[in-house]
Amino acid sequence: MQNDTILLAQLNPIVGDIQYNLAKALEYLEQAQKKGIKLVVYPELFLLGYPPMDIVERYPLIAEENLKALEEFAAKCKNTSALIGFCEFNKQNRGKKYFNSVAYINNTKIEKIIRKSLLPTYSEFSESRYFEAAPFLSKDRIINFGNYRAGIIICEENWNDDSFFEKPLYSFDPLKTLAEEQKPDFIINLSASPARAKKEQLLNNLLSHCAKKYSIPILYVNQTGSTDCITFCGTSRVYNEKGEIIARAKSYEEDFFEVTPYKSEINRIEPLPKGIEKTLNSQKEFSLDYEPDLERTYLTVTNSIKDYFRKNGFKRAVLGLSGGLDSSCCAVLLADALGADNVIGVSMPSKITSSQSKNDARELADNLGISFFEIPIKDMTDASSATFNKVFEDIQTVWGDFRYKAPLTFDNIQARSRAMILWGISNEFSSTIPVATSDKSELYMGYATINGDMSGGFAPICDITKTKLFALARWMNNNRQVKNAIPEAILLKPPGAELAINPKTGKPLLAEEALMPYEFLDEIIWRLENLQQSAAKMLEEKFLYEKKHTVTKEQKKLWLEKFAQRVQFAQFKWSIMPPGPIVDSRSVTRAEYVQPITSKLKF
Repeated sequence: MQNDTILLAQLNPIVGDIQYNLAKALEYLEQAQKKGIKLVVYPELFLLGYPPMDIVERYPLIAEENLKALEEFAAKCKNTSALIGFCEFNKQNRGKKYFNSVAYINNTKIEKIIRKSLLPTYSEFSESRYFEAAPFLSKDRIINFGNYRAGIIICEENWNDDSFFEKPLYSFDPLKTLAEEQKPDFIINLSASPARAKKEQLLNNLLSHCAKKYSIPILYVNQTGSTDCITFCGTSRVYNEKGEIIARAKSYEEDFFEVTPYKSEINRIEPLPKGIEKTLNSQKEFSLDYEPDLERTYLTVTNSIKDYFRKNGFKRAVLGLSGGLDSSCCAVLLADALGADNVIGVSMPSKITSSQSKNDARELADNLGISFFEIPIKDMTDASSATFNKVFEDIQTVWGDFRYKAPLTFDNIQARSRAMILWGISNEFSSTIPVATSDKSELYMGYATINGDMSGGFAPICDITKTKLFALARWMNNNRQVKNAIPEAILLKPPGAELAINPKTGKPLLAEEALMPYEFLDEIIWRLENLQQSAAKMLEEKFLYEKKHTVTKEQKKLWLEKFAQRVQFAQFKWSIMPPGPIVDSRSVTRAEYVQPITSKLKF
């Protein structure tokens, strides 16, 4: 062969934007043709965009357009072959309407169509809602590439090895069948595999294991970019027949990635986000050492912000700056993702807000170079309270016995007044949305106000716990080009919403006073999400917090009971939370976890 290089086209599609995706595909094809590359491999379902969710069910015209784009793309494949993912109509008289398919194009002709056989329906995946699982015939998975025979699999078909997973999900293993029956020279895996905590370690270990097990090189091409809550990190790669990685593309960006999988020498190996390679094993116990995952978390969130704004036509963000940790971290992430000129921070003090908080918010904005305004909300809250008090008195004549003894009305009036200001700015200036600043720990406890601090078009830190957020803040202070953007006073300040006064101290109520120590709370969340432990089991386990502090069994039980009560009550709040990036190995976002609001559970 003149050129035996394969191009892994690591690209960032937009779901449903067929012409955009086609233009991307053609751009890389033309570059490959100029270089004499003979085969270009694109990610799974590339022409339609992944994940399509229910869009193809509601709008079949999009599927028809993606077929027209496939024909147009095929006509351009002269002297260069291609493997490209697309959405295919199921023409059989039974089953779901579509197949998740890959077309092999050679000399402008679609020579073979390969249909996905294993459809993930867990976590953020819901493919079986609209795709039909295709029968797996190994002979139909082989394409000829010069003197080589390549076996083709599609994403999930690589994730069912019975010697790697304790309990495989499916009844058969496509990779095993393909490798043993056809003995191809190498495997090509077209994927759209999302990023999250521990995913890189799992992916690396799995692909290495399979390549070594079958003594066969594996090429893995993955998309990059974000769609709503789901972020794809790219990092396409190649493993040789010994299971050694010999090529890896860039992380979190598009990459024109040339590889030679059938040669054992090292190709280009791009670095992973700093820290990930320090631990390639699953975490077995809760730890506050977040360092190995902080750059990946930062890149996941900033890329998610970039794509959510760009793909949806937004350019600018406005957020409330309270002088606290959550809004400060959001401001840094937004400034880095969108540019400081496109971010406005608004301090909206009430009569409870301390002068220190106002000063901290202004200092943060100055450090970041974002625009800053201070808009007191006293007049709004006073007017609202006066109006409500008259209404409440009238309603009490009807429902008197049901009035709360210690209502949260004034607390929430403050939060909702602030949201009204942010939404007003958004309504007044084009391509602008407000950002919700709630973190994962507080969402679990329902410690956030509907139409208040939960209100916004995007929630950047909704899947980051408070203790991890503190670590991320320090990481950003040390690793951004401009150091120490977040003032040290914010990092040392105990978190608190400054919405109410603690009657015991006479000072603004702190979050840990209303809830429990964050270190303890975050371990409850970790144990629930990763180990699925009950409260009774947790009561017998020794928490990391208990190794540093004396906690009675009675106090521990009270905290666990509070968590159970509040997480149940928080479900209706989760249901209206704006989208935000999945970050952790298990997520609180409804893209992954859905619990009936009308439900009762014993934790």
